[in-house]
Amino acid sequence: MNHFNRTKIVATMGPATADARVLEEMFNEGLDICRINFSHGDYEAVKKNVSTIRELNKKLNRHVGILGDLQGPKLRIGLVKNNNVTLEPGKEIIITTKECEGDENCLYITYPQFPQDVKVGETVLIDDGKLHLKVQETNGKDEVRCTITVGGILSSKKGVNLPNTKISLPCLTVKDIRDLEFALEQDFDWIGLSFVRSVTDVVELKDIIRQNGKRAKVIAKIEKPEAIRDIDNIIDVTDGIMVARGDLGVELPMEQVPLLQKMIVQKCIQVGKPVIIATQMMESMITSYTPTRAEVNDVANAVMDGADAVMLSAETSVGKYPVKVIEMMRRIITQVEEVDSIYYREHAPNLKTITYITDSICFNACNLAHQAGVQAIISMTNSGYTAFKLASHRPKAHIFIFTDNEALLSTLSLVWGIRGFYYNKYESTDDTITDLKNYIRTLGLVKDDDLVINIASMPMKDKGRTNMMKLSYVG
Repeated sequence: MNHFNRTKIVATMGPATADARVLEEMFNEGLDICRINFSHGDYEAVKKNVSTIRELNKKLNRHVGILGDLQGPKLRIGLVKNNNVTLEPGKEIIITTKECEGDENCLYITYPQFPQDVKVGETVLIDDGKLHLKVQETNGKDEVRCTITVGGILSSKKGVNLPNTKISLPCLTVKDIRDLEFALEQDFDWIGLSFVRSVTDVVELKDIIRQNGKRAKVIAKIEKPEAIRDIDNIIDVTDGIMVARGDLGVELPMEQVPLLQKMIVQKCIQVGKPVIIATQMMESMITSYTPTRAEVNDVANAVMDGADAVMLSAETSVGKYPVKVIEMMRRIITQVEEVDSIYYREHAPNLKTITYITDSICFNACNLAHQAGVQAIISMTNSGYTAFKLASHRPKAHIFIFTDNEALLSTLSLVWGIRGFYYNKYESTDDTITDLKNYIRTLGLVKDDDLVINIASMPMKDKGRTNMMKLSYVG
């Protein structure tokens, strides 16, 4: 019997994954989605990466997807003297929008509207909240005077967070638009939108993708207090969510993040939107051969919460052990997925919706699978909707999805529990059901006398909404 994880693994590409042999080992250890972080790297390197991913998919008969992560309006300090400046608590410092080399008296910020947007008394956090400044005065034009409340050593180009400030920058910067065009040209499966503040940000990105005639789906990254306040609407319009705990834990009190993570995962499961847990999951493995026990617990908790995917950042992009970290993550996931309590999140469909029949079939298929100890749920889909819906119920039965929409297979590699296969024969319903059962039996995914559920749309050649369910034995 072939084993595979329901919870998917996302890994960030970088210098550590540039070698095709390393990436192939990562595929073999259980990598599902390759993340391209547009905060780093040039287009030529990314193109090379994309072509390696697609070659490996052909070679290994896999459907590993690609997520392009846009940088968004990330605020940064400019260069500082000798790349090392000490900020002493109690002292005053000027933040200017005029480019200069920073020192202990003055720092340059890459955010032209900063003096207009910031107000007296607001907090400025630098380097993931390690340094704290308090705004004393702004000239509303190009300078802001601050007091250092928590000091320390500052190096160049560190990130800036403004938890109390309403930022007037657009969600998509000029750089993001350029990166998005490139990602769409390369046919990425998912686009991550950073620093989402409202539904409008997501709608704007989706409009651009649609105008370009592309199929990429949108992941809204939750890392701002405004996004938490508008979370239900954002989940409603986006295709997926990333809980980006790094900036979220700086913008909000960090003790709130674990409960927010659980709340967001729960909401996403209810509506069938994939959710990724990201940031510092196996951080110590950037340099260490094994993770800390706390990191093992963190990954395990995300799996128990029901997340669709767990994500690695620097651990795989620049870390010393990119293959080992995937192996460790897979081992943790495998262990936790033996526990029954992570399955069966069935939620009844809403009446009076255009998808009610499909939703009802998916709900009842998962319910029946639970009661009858079914080994697999087998479905055909063209849009992917049925796959997302089945996965949202978190059945213990394996979910095997067949489609003639080849591009959809790499999109579905992010979704919990889905194993996708290309299939383009649309015979009679009975013939197709028999064909699919035989196919997964020859792969060793089910055996004779296993119970399976097939769901499909009738008539099959119309490729309409799912409206039929059949319970039968294999063989």
